Amino acid sequence: QTRLVESGGDSVQAGGSLKLSCAISGFTYSDYCMRWFRQCPGEQREGVANIDDEGRTTYVDSVKGRFTISQDTAKTTWYLQMTNLTFDDSAMYYCAYRDRRGGGCTFSSEEFDYWGQGTQVTVSS
Repeated sequence: QTRLVESGGDSVQAGGSLKLSCAISGFTYSDYCMRWFRQCPGEQREGVANIDDEGRTTYVDSVKGRFTISQDTAKTTWYLQMTNLTFDDSAMYYCAYRDRRGGGCTFSSEEFDYWGQGTQVTVSS
């Protein structure tokens, strides 16, 4: 059974940094899309950053230049380095994973096969 586990969430002051991790266990895809999402209570889920098996990355405009998505060489752990955090970055952060089936890894698709349980990021001003 494939499982995703996030970690690294914490409470930080505005301007600070955090690095989130997402580790996968079980079955993995050779061609995949991995995305970090975030969600605040009562609000819609927002895709933050994508990375695929070839290391191509995309970001939502609000985090460009501040967040960096990456992966380890085994492609079983993904990271989200977050810098210059603001109050608006406070949310539950989730990682999600899917077979991209030779297609792209962009924000056009919201359907993912596997989800983590989330890790909380709280930024205080």
